[in-house]
Amino acid sequence: MLIAIVCAIAAGGSFAGGGVLQQHVASTRPEDEQLSFRLLADLARQPLWLLGIGLAFLSYVLESLALAFGPLVMVQPLVVTELLFALPISVRWHGMRMGPREWAGALAVACGLGVGLASAAPRAGRPFPPILSWGLALAVVAVLATTAVAVGRRSAGPLRSSLFALAAGLVLATQAALLKATIALFRQGFVAALGSWQLWAMVLASFIGLLLVQSAYQAGPLAASMPVVDAINPTAAIGLGLVLFDEHVRTGVWLAGVVAGLVLLFGGIVALDTSPLVQRLQLVERNGRVSRRAQSMQERRRRWKARRDEPFSRR
Repeated sequence: MLIAIVCAIAAGGSFAGGGVLQQHVASTRPEDEQLSFRLLADLARQPLWLLGIGLAFLSYVLESLALAFGPLVMVQPLVVTELLFALPISVRWHGMRMGPREWAGALAVACGLGVGLASAAPRAGRPFPPILSWGLALAVVAVLATTAVAVGRRSAGPLRSSLFALAAGLVLATQAALLKATIALFRQGFVAALGSWQLWAMVLASFIGLLLVQSAYQAGPLAASMPVVDAINPTAAIGLGLVLFDEHVRTGVWLAGVVAGLVLLFGGIVALDTSPLVQRLQLVERNGRVSRRAQSMQERRRRWKARRDEPFSRR
């Protein structure tokens, strides 16, 4: 269990560093690339974004180790600690400082996680959920994620980023559940795991989650997307762990501690997500995007003019 806790927290830190780098690069892309494969193709040409993807890959490796030793109900909430790393880094990156509200929100997230997990004392369940349970769970996630994306495309600013992040959180929680099932299958043999639908569904969920996360990063500041991902991801993962894997948490009087932890966790996330700092970060990144677009247009005009004025004999 100690290995699972350490690996989950380390995965959160690695994912935070990768998220800051990915969002910094993704925010420079034009809005018409949202939810398109062209966005990923253009980002793949940026070394800084690739470094962020490398850190994200490291976080998945650490998450896999955590899931191999601990239940999904415990591991995914601990990955939320990325928020405690990412926000200070992102704010500092833009030359700003977190105020009392931001620090109080971050402290509430940390305390909520500690109180909730200590009260729940999650325990592992069955390694192989029934196919009917998988079908129902995947259908619910698909409907909710599709609805969030559809509403997000009709929105603007931080709201669009948050809705894309909501869809990303649902998909990433499902990806974690599929990852846990795949790890159990690999214990039965390499061939059995390669031939399983869970492995390839996990690959597909990882790709869709990556596209949704990058679109959320591109649509708004990190403070508008990462808190939402960090709220939805563990919530959906806990539900999947309880329903699919029949994992157990303490009930009775301990439920009061679980509820208190959840209230602190979501209260901290809401405080961070609605902070005035979100608006300032949004304004800074929007102005930077407009400035880069204007510079790009000026450069194209300069090249076109130079080409037009070039003597015909030299063309």
